[in-house]
Amino acid sequence: MIFFQVRKWKDDGSVVQMCTARPGWSNISFRSGIYKKNLRNIEVNLFDILSVDTTDEVLHVEPLASMGQITAFLNPLGWTLPVLPELDDLTVGGLIMGVGIETSSHKKGLFQHCCIEFELVLADGSVVTCSKNENTDLFYSVPWSYGTLGFLVSAKMKIVPAKKYVKVEYMPVHTTNSMVEKFEEECKKPSGNQFVECLVYSQSEGVIMTANMTDEVEDDKVNCIGRYYKPWFFKHVEEFLKKGPAVEYIPLRHYYHRHTRSIFWELQDIIPFGNNPIFRYLCGWMVPPKISFLKLTQGETIKRMYERFQIIQDMLVPMKDLKESLEVFHKETEVYPLWLCPFMLYNQPGMVHPATESDEMYVDIGAYGTPKAETYETVSTTRRLEAFVRSVKGFQMLYADSYLDRNEFHEMFDHSLYDKMRTSLNCKSAFPEVYDKINRKARA
Repeated sequence: MIFFQVRKWKDDGSVVQMCTARPGWSNISFRSGIYKKNLRNIEVNLFDILSVDTTDEVLHVEPLASMGQITAFLNPLGWTLPVLPELDDLTVGGLIMGVGIETSSHKKGLFQHCCIEFELVLADGSVVTCSKNENTDLFYSVPWSYGTLGFLVSAKMKIVPAKKYVKVEYMPVHTTNSMVEKFEEECKKPSGNQFVECLVYSQSEGVIMTANMTDEVEDDKVNCIGRYYKPWFFKHVEEFLKKGPAVEYIPLRHYYHRHTRSIFWELQDIIPFGNNPIFRYLCGWMVPPKISFLKLTQGETIKRMYERFQIIQDMLVPMKDLKESLEVFHKETEVYPLWLCPFMLYNQPGMVHPATESDEMYVDIGAYGTPKAETYETVSTTRRLEAFVRSVKGFQMLYADSYLDRNEFHEMFDHSLYDKMRTSLNCKSAFPEVYDKINRKARA
């Protein structure tokens, strides 16, 4: 049990700080935390779905339950999560202690905003629950805290009714202005789309997708995109730039994990022939390789090449600054496709909230791949992107490489409530600060 391990740590004199014992290669990030080598490792082997209450519409899960596991359990019962992030292996704990987003986030917020209760083991070995009505400050401090306030042992979150299919409308756009305007329009439609995203294929072209759950389909338009022999989703979407607008019906679970088979588009750099029809039919059932497997088997040369020639970043910027942000990403990286995912950032306490006093629409700009910009250099380019994001009151997802110094990190993320909880829960001797776990020097 976790609290026994924490109490043993106290009995041993609390000599070094604690972290989970989960190996760095097993998480979804392409980097491994080397800080674990110098900390007391606590085993947290909690993988289960504990209960589902369809009357109160609540799911109770342990922190290492994955999104693939949850969709396989909930969808056949006719339920789903309001925000269900894309990749199969993302875990509840990682999405709470870090961040989670999906194409329903423009209506439902981030993954943390769907959670109603957390259960944690604190630095003194005690077990506490927190919610909006109980231990409120702790409840709002847990998201983005990266395990630096306590060990998450379970979470309760809202569930919503699900339908069998998702009706997807593909809308190609051919200028930056029309892309930004149409994207914002679809996010803010009074009638409301349940899901909105955009794949940007060049400086001026992209495909905006809106989607809504349905049980009624047109049989000739059903596309089971998740089957192993199907084209990678981002390649399929790119075809609509030439075909023009279209409608498809995708099974719900296939839609949720539509980018999983190609790890968005990272797999094209790992298996360049992976989308070839012959490969898909003969070997498509073998992909994607687990990110944890790729990390575990990477040699030092491959790691250095990834650092020099790949960018994997998600930057969260206000919707009003989207056009300028796209221009900056083009100038600095020239990476395509880009993933645009809108989300409502609620004006709630914690490390991440709007600079204004009201809720605000933001956009996640996901850049994954090989930069083609001639001026690209890993550290200096990332530093310039970070500076721009800070200037528009945006945020950087912290699973990726961060080159922020400590002052810049405090400028980007509001530490006032977090620092208060660190003090009141006596975390200083028990856990490192967030910055000491996510900065580039703490990772390999």
